[in-house]
Amino acid sequence: MAVEAEKSGPDGKLWSLFKNPFGQSRNASSSSSSSSSSTLSSMHNVHQLGQTHESVERAALHSASTVSYVTKSLLPARRRLRLDPANKLFFPYEPGKQVKSAIGIKNTSKSHVAFKFQTTAPKSCYMRPPGGILAPGESLIATVFKFVEPPESNEKLVDQKSRVKFKIMSLKVKGDMDYVPELFDEQKDQVVVEQVLRVVFLDPERPTLAMEKLKRQLAEAEAALEARKKPPEETGPRIVGEGLVIDEWKERRERYLAQQQVEGVDSV
Repeated sequence: MAVEAEKSGPDGKLWSLFKNPFGQSRNASSSSSSSSSSTLSSMHNVHQLGQTHESVERAALHSASTVSYVTKSLLPARRRLRLDPANKLFFPYEPGKQVKSAIGIKNTSKSHVAFKFQTTAPKSCYMRPPGGILAPGESLIATVFKFVEPPESNEKLVDQKSRVKFKIMSLKVKGDMDYVPELFDEQKDQVVVEQVLRVVFLDPERPTLAMEKLKRQLAEAEAALEARKKPPEETGPRIVGEGLVIDEWKERRERYLAQQQVEGVDSV
């Protein structure tokens, strides 16, 4: 409700003034509303800032995980086997014949490792053994057999170097166990390709260090194979049952004496 008042100005005229008793309250209400709006705006800005910070953190974590995954995929897997030769298989070049190569395989890890051979020419090549399980530090020499086809009219020895390739794979296994090729199918994500070996032919009539080493490895592989074929030698006395030790000579002597006693009784 407006209140009208009269005020005399300097020129003697009456001035009409209207006083709003609620004017002060409106100003207070307006000030309060402005303060609330400012507070809400500040809270909204803080909330948006927090969401932005969280988004940046999530993006950084995702980026870090992606980089880590890519890095792991690009880095070569840690080798479990040491091969000798490291990346080649040397064969004597004798067309129309089956020739042999050899490669040393050693388990350099701290666990049992299964290995397996694969070749691009399974009809003309095979390995002995084709696979196996090596204990930590254990080694063997594998023999690889290959039939050398006669060359064509325009084919040279150099052209056959990369025609046939071999691959050696490894798989970490739990302890000593029997080797079965299905292990590599059941645990494909744990299989590591140790090396792809390319075939290199050697002139058997030309003495080289590679040829001498091949002959030495083949001799060691044959000796190890013959040793595995022989039955284990029995050492010490023969044991029958639990803790019963029988001396064969004593057993024959006692049997002979018993027979003599029986014959003596019959004669009497």
